[in-house]
Formats: sequence, C-alpha cells, structure tokens
Amino acid sequence: MGYYDDHSSQTRHQPKKKKSWAMPAVVGIILGAVLMILAMPALIQSDLLPYDLSGAEDENRIVDEDQNISGNTQSVEVDVTTQVTEIVEDVAPAVVGVVNLQSRANFWQEQEEGEAGTGSGVIYKVDGDTAYVVTNHHVIQGADKVEVALANESRITAEIVGSDLFTDLAVLKMPSEEVEKAIPIGKSENIKVGEPAIAIGSPLGLQFSGSVTKGIISGKQRAIPQDFNGDGEADWQADVIQTDAAINPGNSGGALINIEGQLIGINSMKIARSAVEGIGFAIPIDEAKPIIDELENEGQVKRPFLGVEAYSISDVPRGERSDTLKLPEDVDNGVYIRTVEPMSPASKAGLEQLDVITELDGEPIQNIIELRQHLYHDKKVGDEMTVTFYRNGEQQETTVTLVSQEDF
Repeated sequence: MGYYDDHSSQTRHQPKKKKSWAMPAVVGIILGAVLMILAMPALIQSDLLPYDLSGAEDENRIVDEDQNISGNTQSVEVDVTTQVTEIVEDVAPAVVGVVNLQSRANFWQEQEEGEAGTGSGVIYKVDGDTAYVVTNHHVIQGADKVEVALANESRITAEIVGSDLFTDLAVLKMPSEEVEKAIPIGKSENIKVGEPAIAIGSPLGLQFSGSVTKGIISGKQRAIPQDFNGDGEADWQADVIQTDAAINPGNSGGALINIEGQLIGINSMKIARSAVEGIGFAIPIDEAKPIIDELENEGQVKRPFLGVEAYSISDVPRGERSDTLKLPEDVDNGVYIRTVEPMSPASKAGLEQLDVITELDGEPIQNIIELRQHLYHDKKVGDEMTVTFYRNGEQQETTVTLVSQEDF
C-alpha cells in the first residue's frame, strides 16, 4: 500500500503568490505630486526652475484686475484713426441727400406732395449766401420741388438751376447758412487703375445717408451705352470711371473721392444683375466740371444742332439698304436720315430724307451714337462741319453751319 500525506501533498502543489508593485508606484506618484505643489512657491521665488512662470502669473493678474466683482470685463479703448477715417470725417458733410418731390392727386382728387424718389448730391461750391449742389439728372427728373437733406438731418428747399440728359448731371442751389463746407475738386485724368477710391452717398434712402464704401479704381474711360427712351436701342454712350466701391440705388449723385479727399467723380450708375457684383460707375469730374459750370451759368447745355432724325443703318435689313437706300454693297456703316426739319442747318446744307451719312469732317461714322458724340464733343455752336453722305448710290459732300437748338 502506498503512503498518502494530505499536508505534504497540499504544500507541494499550491502556487506561490507574487508581490504586487502597482500600489507602491501609485502612492509614490501621489506623494511626489503633493511635495512638488508644496515646494513650487519656494522654487519660483529662488529662481531654481529651468523656465519662467512669471508670465502666466502676470496674465492671471491682468485678467483679475480687468474683472470686477460682478464678473463683467472692462471696455478696451483702441485708436482706429486712419487716413480714410480722417478724410471721410472731413468730406462727409459736403455729401447730401436729394429728395424728389412730386404732386399727386389723392383719393379726393386733391393735389398733395409726396416723395417720388431720393438720391445723393455733392456741395461743390459756396458763394456768399448760396450753396451749389451737383447731382444726377435722373435723381431730380420730373420733380415739382426738390429738398436737400444735410448731414445734420435738416432739410432745405433747393432750386433746380439746370439739368442735362446726356451727361446725367443737374445743378441745384440753396441757402448756405447751414452748409459747413464745399468738397475739394480733384482731377480724374490723373487717376490710376488700382488706386483707392471712396464712395459716399445715401444708398436705399436717407436712412442710410452718409454711407461710406471703399474700393479701388477698376477701370478708366469705360464706354457704357444708355437708352433714354426705353426703346431697347442705345441713344448715347457715356464715358465713365469703373470702381468696385459699392454703389447702390440712392448713391446716384454722390461723391467718388480719392485718398486725398478730392472729388474725382459723380456716382451715376450700377449694373443691377444678380450675377454681377462690385461694378459701379462714376462720371469723371474732368468731363463733369464744364457741364456743371455751364448749367450753373446758363441753366442748360447748348449743343450744336443738325436738325435731322437719323438711325443706324445696322438696324436696316440688308435688302432695304440696296433697294430703298440705294447703298453700294461695301457700305455697312453710317446713319440714314428719316426726316429733315425745315430751315434747320441740315436742310440749308441740302441734306434730304434717306441720305446716308458715312463721315463727319473726314472721320468715319459707324452709328447714331458716334454722330452725336462728334457733334457734342468735337463741335461748338457756330462751327462748320463737312458731311459726307450717299444719295441714290453716289457719294456726295456738303458743309453744314451748326446752330444751337435753342436758337433754331
């Protein structure tokens, strides 16, 4: 029989327990952290640390000082004065709102005065007791009465001195007693593409009067066709400054100024398309100033008058050009005369209905816009003008002595 010993067997087969190291490590870390926290002030004071914690203390101290008991922070004053802000502060009082008032019949068929529209204007001259304002023709068109809204929100009744459709300019005058200053006049011929431009006006109405937008000069001498009678055909072509300073409805007639605070353009138009942003236009001051002076002195712009109703032959079907106008096949440009006013300069020079004008003073004329531009830009009342035209397929020439329409 074998010998069996329970005690020795149990001792022989039971595994030995391993000593745990995790608990002492945790206790050691905790004790080390506590000691480090307790020793930190003494180490900082003795400058024994390899890095600087004084900045953090300063930041905490600044935050603590800036906060009051309620937890609110104190306001911070920052000087944001720049050349632009100084210019705007100086020039803004010279830019005004212009209110177009028209009489309308109410329910009782009584005439009452109401706003037909608003725009902007620029005080360009103060002469004694009178201040002069330039704005756009379309801003005051059809007005029975015009009011000027100053920067101090007061309104002054103004008189329309004169207005011009083709340049879209108008001049007003009013008492100067509340006028602070007139705007300095600059030169538009010296502007460069890319230079800063500032637009001031009353976009979307007088509640936004004095609004300022800033951009650059995007282009010079842009030619923009204009349709005055709404027939879908261009009647005139305006030479304008292009800028990306925001110009919205109501800005018309306001100021476009350079970085020196000088007036370089009269804001006039904006391309209103959903796909187009940042394209605005202004009438160059070099072109506007002679018109402004003439409107101020004469009340109107006297332009040379030819006395014909004419249309571009590009609008005439090709078959009609040969059958009705009797034009040679190689003549593709010019204007044909539909009617001639009796006793007009054209009539006295022998021009007739269906004549086709192709040159003025030896310069080719492509369409009715070029004919008007040659008349209004290059000629004066009393000048003679050589007209080259076709009649019944034959080229002829005559000389016209120009007069003003007012004198005709």
